[in-house]
Amino acid sequence: MAEENLNEKDEEKTQEQQTEQKEQAAQDEGAADGTDAAPDTAEKELSPEEKIAALEKEIADLKTQALYKAAENDNWRKRMMQQKDEAVAYANAALLGDLLDSLDNFDRTLDAAKDAKDAKSIADGIKMINKSLVKMLEDKYGLVSYGKEGDEFNPDEHEAIGRQEDEKAKKETLAQVYLKGYKLKDKVIRHAKVMVKVPKA
Repeated sequence: MAEENLNEKDEEKTQEQQTEQKEQAAQDEGAADGTDAAPDTAEKELSPEEKIAALEKEIADLKTQALYKAAENDNWRKRMMQQKDEAVAYANAALLGDLLDSLDNFDRTLDAAKDAKDAKSIADGIKMINKSLVKMLEDKYGLVSYGKEGDEFNPDEHEAIGRQEDEKAKKETLAQVYLKGYKLKDKVIRHAKVMVKVPKA
């Protein structure tokens, strides 16, 4: 009887050892191929309420970003409009600054004319001012005058205020210039007012 009990205990012990060996072998195999022998722990899925809360937070963040961008664009638009208004308001500042010298020279000429005994000196002073003014406008701003007697008539540049026939004329030319025309670089800003000489019919 005692011998049977011993045999049973030995058999149980042997089974336990075999079980331990199997578990150890499984762990070693898992370590060898880089897998974890422990049971997988799946990530906890969010509940519907948690998903809704996350989406609402994302929407609120997007709304905040959109409002920020809209405010930024509005501020940029206001800055551009202000700069445009300033550019228009002060577009002629440089030109007016350059004209001040000519105005000062006219004032000096008028003061000198009070005591002048010779009209020629006044005329010479005015010619000098006119010459410097024209040169400044041509050199700095590209303003060019045009229109003189004998030039060919061009309806894009000249405004005919009258026509006269001439037997010697072979084409339409300027017989007289009443008011000079002006171009800013290549653009006509004032047409010349002229009398046109035309071939006799």
